[in-house]
Amino acid sequence: MDAPVAPIVGLVLAAGAGTRFGGPKGLARDTAGAPWVARAVDTLRRGGCERVVVAVGARADDVAALVPPGVEVVRIAAWADGLSATLRTGLVAAASPATRVAAVVILPVDVPDAPSSAVRRVIAAAEGDASAALVQATYQGDPGHPVLIGAAHVPAVAESVTGDDGARLYLRSHGATRVECGDLWSGADIDSR
Repeated sequence: MDAPVAPIVGLVLAAGAGTRFGGPKGLARDTAGAPWVARAVDTLRRGGCERVVVAVGARADDVAALVPPGVEVVRIAAWADGLSATLRTGLVAAASPATRVAAVVILPVDVPDAPSSAVRRVIAAAEGDASAALVQATYQGDPGHPVLIGAAHVPAVAESVTGDDGARLYLRSHGATRVECGDLWSGADIDSR
């Protein structure tokens, strides 16, 4: 009997203060009133993530209140230290040794227009052993999101990130597979209201 395939977990990064935006992006809503954080969760779920974790920090209780039922919320105590604190804690929570996880797909909350098809394309590019994969969506060749980090890379990524930098340097230095998604959407994050 074949062993069950380990799941792909989604991680929504929604802990920042959103200083350029004018407030935490985890509290933002689209013109129809839907919370961006709920849209990100839906995108990851429809894209193939069985489990989703949302990392919250600035105004954590208010952001957590917008997270859909059944989704794990991880509070980032050191969120003010920058993106690295959120990414480190979120990755460890999503792919802790106690859980059997193949990979984590990262999606920041400030890309509410990201389609689930981009998540599916990034997951498909992991080709077989997602636990050893590193995959990054690109837009006309520029790196963007979603990003897939195989479980084998999680400890090293968590250890390597510092300050307000994410995993970009790790992905580049470890030869992440780049997957063009510019035909699906712009890839642009939203920094102003």
